[in-house]
Amino acid sequence: MPEKSSVFDMIGPIMIGPSSSHTAGVVRIGLAAHKILGDVPEDAEITFYNSFARTYEGHGSDRAILGGLMGFKTDDKRLKESIDIAAKQGLNYHFKSVGNASTLHPNSIRVKIKKGEKVVEVLGESLGGGVINIAELNGFKADFSANLHTTIITAEDVKGSIAFIANVLAHDDCNIATMSVSRRGKFDLACLVIEMDSGIKTVTLDYLRSLNWVKEVIYIPQI
Repeated sequence: MPEKSSVFDMIGPIMIGPSSSHTAGVVRIGLAAHKILGDVPEDAEITFYNSFARTYEGHGSDRAILGGLMGFKTDDKRLKESIDIAAKQGLNYHFKSVGNASTLHPNSIRVKIKKGEKVVEVLGESLGGGVINIAELNGFKADFSANLHTTIITAEDVKGSIAFIANVLAHDDCNIATMSVSRRGKFDLACLVIEMDSGIKTVTLDYLRSLNWVKEVIYIPQI
């Protein structure tokens, strides 16, 4: 489940734009997707839902999501010009809006981005004060905030794998704050999302990637 917001979260981040929900939160959703992809995408399909669908142009959410996808942070002055910058960088994008998605959070965005052969799909929710929840990643339930260092491991559903990974992180002196797992079916692919209080060493990430039952390891530093 997403982390509860504190009074400090609700004050909001240092940001460019008129609204912490419609601008700062949207930037952070885009930035999380950028970190997962590992680069600026070549193509992006962006769907705004519910409240966002009605207001994304007027509140600057269009510029905010493009800025995040290009790696801009919430206080980056380039956000105001992100549409022009996206064109110069060759980022092809398409906006869609769905005004009545009753099963989704009122401030939801789905981004499907591509770079080369890699495709990433993220469903993000802007919760207010710049706080976000990444609800889904590539069809798996995710539910992480990006407020902490996050490791995402896609692997075969092997017995004892969760305990093994937790032990590897413990040897790297990583303190786990939250851990959640979603799987497509018994003994099918599973997605493990681990939020940690501190970063993880490159050698540890490389070791996890070397395991034959691990398909992908993504590390997102605190954003």
